[in-house]
Amino acid sequence: MQELWRIFLTFFKIGMFTLGGGYAMLPLIQREVVEKSKWVDNREFIELLALAQTSPGPMAINAAVFVGYKHRGIVGSLTACLGMTLPSFLIILIIAMYLASFRENQYVESFFKGIRPAVVALIAAPLCGLGKAIKIAWWGVLLAALIAIAIAYAGISPAIMVVIAALIGLFSGMIRKKSREKKDAAIS
Repeated sequence: MQELWRIFLTFFKIGMFTLGGGYAMLPLIQREVVEKSKWVDNREFIELLALAQTSPGPMAINAAVFVGYKHRGIVGSLTACLGMTLPSFLIILIIAMYLASFRENQYVESFFKGIRPAVVALIAAPLCGLGKAIKIAWWGVLLAALIAIAIAYAGISPAIMVVIAALIGLFSGMIRKKSREKKDAAIS
């Protein structure tokens, strides 16, 4: 029971103190789940993010569900999901009750305009750190940049880019496997 409470509080804290959606939550999720609690390692975290991104629903909630499931099964996934969603639900409930007074408030509008650059930095920082941790090859960084440009400026669907990147990874893996097999055959 104590471990479930810890899962709930971890994801409640992440949900409560993060603005900007799932990508902005990545640094907190990584710090809490990988570095502090050690529920997953860096490699598992990357795989978890890929799975969370490709699964239907919000990425941060999917990540919470996967971590909770890995650590404590179905009860853990439900606990993590509740912890992640409850803060947003409560905040939206409070805002909805007082929406008319917030809507035209220039300070609130200025606040949200001011945090946009911080949210971009919160998204970029863990990606750079994870790239270093798993030693992404130079062509992986180039591929990521090209995909970002294609999505942002060419209007190509992110879903199509995910499929293309998966195919590139598949073919790259097949080529590396054949290369290793040739080296092993030459050595034998």
